[in-house]
Amino acid sequence: MTRLAVVQMSMGPERETNLAKALRMVREAAAMGAQIVLLPELFESLYFCQAEREHYFGLAHPVEGHPFLPRFQQLARELRLVLPVSFFERAGQAHYNSLAMIGPDGEIAGVYRKSHIPDGPGYEEKYYFNPGDTGFLAFPTPYGVVGAGICWDQWYPECARSLVLLGAEVLLYPTAIGSEPPEAGGIDTKEMWQRVMIGHAVANLCYLAAANRVGTEEVEGHTQTYYGSSFIADYMGNKLAEAGREEETILVAELDLEEARRFRAGFGFFRDRRPDLYGPLLTLDGKTRRA
Repeated sequence: MTRLAVVQMSMGPERETNLAKALRMVREAAAMGAQIVLLPELFESLYFCQAEREHYFGLAHPVEGHPFLPRFQQLARELRLVLPVSFFERAGQAHYNSLAMIGPDGEIAGVYRKSHIPDGPGYEEKYYFNPGDTGFLAFPTPYGVVGAGICWDQWYPECARSLVLLGAEVLLYPTAIGSEPPEAGGIDTKEMWQRVMIGHAVANLCYLAAANRVGTEEVEGHTQTYYGSSFIADYMGNKLAEAGREEETILVAELDLEEARRFRAGFGFFRDRRPDLYGPLLTLDGKTRRA
């Protein structure tokens, strides 16, 4: 059995305060028996993508010599954890919304760069982030093969299916999502958000978890309330654990990866796939283009 924890937390304007809280909650999760701990997206700061301001590029750092990743590496090594850590990456003149997959040896197994970048009121990410160039990545760990997307990635079935085809047994999504401003319709996307990911869990017959932030954040005159509702689902789409909309909390669930492997093989979804018919997925307009 693999024990997975999801951290739901609020963020403030001070990076050190946010980091201290995240490190403390990871320790608490480990004390609850967790072997994999998922934190929310860009937890070091307020969600600055509410507004377009040049000075927020100062939050980005290269992986080498990073100001806080080594602290999570040390903690992972100490507690023998798998820690996927979201951060704002600078690489040369490019900027990415990235995730470092830290193994229980404290080493960074690899860095995934967010593939799908949103652009809309309250979520102005295209101003800050280049589209990721790593492709989708599945990371073998002592606790199973872990695949991770980042926030907007979680709406795309192609991302989830690709990760499972690469071997992922658990899909993890660090997230920052909440209220939509009036110009975006002011809708509450919480149910949609959960349903689409539960659909990924069922369609791919794998475990899945999302870690969201909570609280109201004001950035450059913009205000957004994050609706929490972090959850862990099993390979049949059942919620094993779910957080509320407001509280800071840690969810923990046990994952039977071997049972899921047998069920996945027996159900036949992957046996009966027809990749020879999926050409339209490789186009933008639905028309298959051949060389």
